[in-house]
Amino acid sequence: MLEALAGAGIGAAAMVGLYASLAPRTSLCGPVFYGNGRASRQLALTFDDGPNDPHTLRLLEILARENVRATFFLIGMHVAQRPDIVREILAAGHAIGNHTQTHPRLAFLSAARVEQELAGCQRVIEDAAGLRPTVFRPPYGLKRPDVVATARALGLATVTWSVLAYDWYGITADSVERHIRRQVRGGDVIVLHDGSHRRIGADRTHSVEAARRIVPHYKRQGFEFLTVPEMMETLSPPSTPRTQRKDLATDQHDMDCKSIWIRVSPRKSAAGIFSQRTRRARLGGECF
Repeated sequence: MLEALAGAGIGAAAMVGLYASLAPRTSLCGPVFYGNGRASRQLALTFDDGPNDPHTLRLLEILARENVRATFFLIGMHVAQRPDIVREILAAGHAIGNHTQTHPRLAFLSAARVEQELAGCQRVIEDAAGLRPTVFRPPYGLKRPDVVATARALGLATVTWSVLAYDWYGITADSVERHIRRQVRGGDVIVLHDGSHRRIGADRTHSVEAARRIVPHYKRQGFEFLTVPEMMETLSPPSTPRTQRKDLATDQHDMDCKSIWIRVSPRKSAAGIFSQRTRRARLGGECF
């Protein structure tokens, strides 16, 4: 009986840990930002996995025509290949975020490797553009308490999303646009992709076209587009936004989450609860 209860407890702890790791709107493992409230008439348009030639450059042209600023979460290894695109993003007035050096699943890495991924991306962006990002998005949205804590120690706020376009599937621009319109309520952080974690040169034509359509659509409805840092600055007081509110939010819950990850290692959680097929399905295929 005791063994059965212990097994059930470990299983429940593992599921809570996985929820904390996967859910973009929970702050169970530390404060995250995913928008500024549904009463807001503001939107933050974000792009992951760049820089990518030519699609990042095409997005810059569209955003310039619409006089809209966005946030680009960049992969360090791509930045090292195309620092010129990073400088163009910055020169156009957009915000730049850290999306790690190689786009790994951080929740399944050692603490030392997590620090290497975040710090390495910080360094390469600073080398390319002369600034250090202040916002960070974990690949796949996967996080642990120490991932959020490491980001914070590096001066990075952890950012997730409230609207996911599912554009990494290679679907049509029509489908991407429909996904976005179904989810937008106001105060949202929208995720699109201008690149791929696999390589520079990935086709993101559908994402670019969807962005070309949704920006004027929401401007006509009276929405204002901000960068993520700008949206975060609109919150008052800045330490207690909807997005950084802890859904189960006490220090004790943070401690519980840490203990979950100690008792059930990332490796065991991945192997014991997710088959490779299930994990890919739940994480959404190629990348986000």
